[in-house]
Amino acid sequence: MGTNLRALAAYVTAAGVLTTALFGAPPAAGAGTVPDLTPWQTGTAVAGTAVAGIGKGNGTVGGDLLAGHGIIRPAGIKPPPKTEASAYVVADADTGAVLAAKDPHGHYLPASTLKTLTAVTLIPKLDKNRKVKPSEEASNVEGSAVGIVPEPIYKIDDLMRALLMVSGNDAAVALAEANGGVKKTLADMNKEAHKLQAYDTVAKTPNGLDAPGQRSSAYDLALIARAGLALPDFREYISTKVAKFPAPKDDPKKKKKKKKRDDDSEASESPAPAYYEMANHNRLLGSYKGMLGVKNGWTSKALGSFVGAARRDGHTILVVIMHHPGGFWEEVAKLLDWGFAARGKVAPVGQLVGPAPDPKPSSSPLAVRPSPTPGAADAGAAKARGEDPASNGAGATTPLLIGGGVLVLLALGAYGLRRRRRTPGDADG
Repeated sequence: MGTNLRALAAYVTAAGVLTTALFGAPPAAGAGTVPDLTPWQTGTAVAGTAVAGIGKGNGTVGGDLLAGHGIIRPAGIKPPPKTEASAYVVADADTGAVLAAKDPHGHYLPASTLKTLTAVTLIPKLDKNRKVKPSEEASNVEGSAVGIVPEPIYKIDDLMRALLMVSGNDAAVALAEANGGVKKTLADMNKEAHKLQAYDTVAKTPNGLDAPGQRSSAYDLALIARAGLALPDFREYISTKVAKFPAPKDDPKKKKKKKKRDDDSEASESPAPAYYEMANHNRLLGSYKGMLGVKNGWTSKALGSFVGAARRDGHTILVVIMHHPGGFWEEVAKLLDWGFAARGKVAPVGQLVGPAPDPKPSSSPLAVRPSPTPGAADAGAAKARGEDPASNGAGATTPLLIGGGVLVLLALGAYGLRRRRRTPGDADG
C-alpha cells in the first residue's frame, strides 16, 4: 500500500473528496454546488408514522422528513388547511420548529419575496440616513415601482420602505447601487443565503424579477424571513401600513404640461408636494390579528408567493407559500391559524436551522489538518546530499477515500493530513 500512496493521493486530489463531510462539518459559505435534495417520497408524510424512505439520514437541511414533495404534517392534530400553493412551510419562528410543509425544498421562482433577502443583506451594510442619487437605469426598471428619479433626495431608509412596503423594483436597484453596484450586491446576497444555510436560493436580480437560474424554496424563504425578524429596522419596515416617500419638487411631467398651456390661460397649478404616501401591499396587515407583515410577490411565471409572520400571546408563526395560481390571502390566514393551534402541541416535522458557523480549525484528533511545509533550508540540504526532496515525505498527503460507501483512512507516521473542503453553493443556471 505504501508504494501506491502517491497514486492514491493524486486520485483523491483529482476526485475532490469531501473530507469535511466525513466528520459532519456544516456547509460553509462560498459553496460551488447545491446539495442533492431529491425527495425520498412524494405522498403525505405524517411525523411518527412509517413512511417509505423516511429516516434514512438523507442529509436534507432541516431534517429528513423535509425531503418530501408531498404534504408533511404531524400526527395527533387535524391536517393543515388546503391551499393551491405548490409549496409551503408553517413554522414557529421563535423555536424554529417546522410544524407542517409541502415540497419545502422544491425550487421555484421567488418573484418579489426575494426582496426579503435583499433587505436582510443590505440593512446591516448601509447607513439608513445616507442620501443617494439613483441612476437613470434604476429609475426606469420595469414592473412594480415606487417612481424614483435620478435626484439626490432619497435616504436609504426611504428606499428600504419602498422595497418592502410597495415592492419597488426601482428601489431595489437603487439600493444595490448604493452598496457598490448590482453585481457586488448579488454576490453579497448569495453569500448571505449560504450563511443562513438557504442552499436552495440563487439570486440573479436584487428585486426578484424573473431571471435564468434564479430560484428559492419555501424553506429558504422561511429562513430568510426569520433572519429579517431579528433586525429591528426590518420589523419596522414590514409592519408599516402607510409612509411618506420623497417626491421631486419639480416634476418633469408637470413642466411639460405647463408649457403646452396657452399664454392667456388663467389656470393655476399648486406646487408639487415634497412627498407622497405609499401603502403596504400586504392585505393581511391590519386585518389579521397580530400580523407583523413581511412580503408578497407575483410574476406570470412565478405565480403568487407570500412570506408572512404573525405574533399572538408572545409567539410568532411564519407561513410561506410559493407558486400559487390565484388569490391566497384567505388560505394564508387559515394556515396561520392552524400554526398557532398546533404550536407546542405536536412533534415538529423539521427545523429551521441557524446560520452556518464560520469555519474554524478543529481541535478534534480526527480533524484534517494541513501538513507542515518543509523549509527551504531543509530542501536545499536534501539536494546537496543528492536526494530528491519529494521522496523524503515532504509535501505528501494522507488521502481520505470514499468508495462503495466505505471510508478508508490512511494515516502514516510522517505524512500530514491535508484538508479539502467542498460546500453547497450556486448551481448552474
